[in-house]
Amino acid sequence: MRNARKRQALLLILLALIFMMTGCGWVKNLFTKKDMGRSTPDAIYARGYEDYQEGRYEKAIESFQRLKEVYPLSPLAILAEMGIADAQFSNKAYAEAEVAYTDFYNLHPTNENVPYVLYQIAMCHYNQMPTIDRDQSEALRARKDFERLITRFPNSKFSFLAEKRLRESRQHLAEHEFYIGEFYFRTKKYKAALKRFEGIAKDYSGLGLDYKLNWYLAETKKLAAVQEVEEQKAKEKKRLKEAKEKEKEEKKNKAKNKDKGKENKEKESG
Repeated sequence: MRNARKRQALLLILLALIFMMTGCGWVKNLFTKKDMGRSTPDAIYARGYEDYQEGRYEKAIESFQRLKEVYPLSPLAILAEMGIADAQFSNKAYAEAEVAYTDFYNLHPTNENVPYVLYQIAMCHYNQMPTIDRDQSEALRARKDFERLITRFPNSKFSFLAEKRLRESRQHLAEHEFYIGEFYFRTKKYKAALKRFEGIAKDYSGLGLDYKLNWYLAETKKLAAVQEVEEQKAKEKKRLKEAKEKEKEEKKNKAKNKDKGKENKEKESG
């Protein structure tokens, strides 16, 4: 019995020595294999894609950014670049998304996803269009970018989508111009109003504003003509008044000079 216990003790000691000498290699290998599986390009991309689908956009960006940095030569690195831009866009960080999409376009101008990228760049501006009473820089850039996509890739499905958005952008800009024109009309600045309305008729016809635009154009032209006549009358009246005052002043100065000359003669004769 005592010998059996001694043998068990010696066996445990021997196993402990072997465990120490191998440096826990089998444990390390176990965790290393697990970490390696989680750190492959496929695994990192899958994790980022899952986070994106679940709406965890910041985490998705972190995974895609890591994939780009650790495996820049992987085919998935290009998809990671797109994933970063899409995550920013879905997170409504449109300024950052535009930068990411633009970087992708500049780095990969011949990539098959370029039509989609150009569409998304335009949508970054489209989604930031303000109300019609505000500055319309975003609407102007959206229109320009949609037009660029349609011109470069007329047969792309994204150009088909862009045509609808382009019409909406142009209509938004037309309503902005009409808003300003109507303001000038209400404040009786008919020349300025007419300029806006004529610009809409030239650049934004067929967008649903034609009927009321035609009425405003006719009415504004009539009132502008009446206003111009009244302004000319006012100018003529002012000119005659100034001429009369000038003539009166000249007569006054002439009489004053005459009296002064008479006084000088009297002094000389005295």
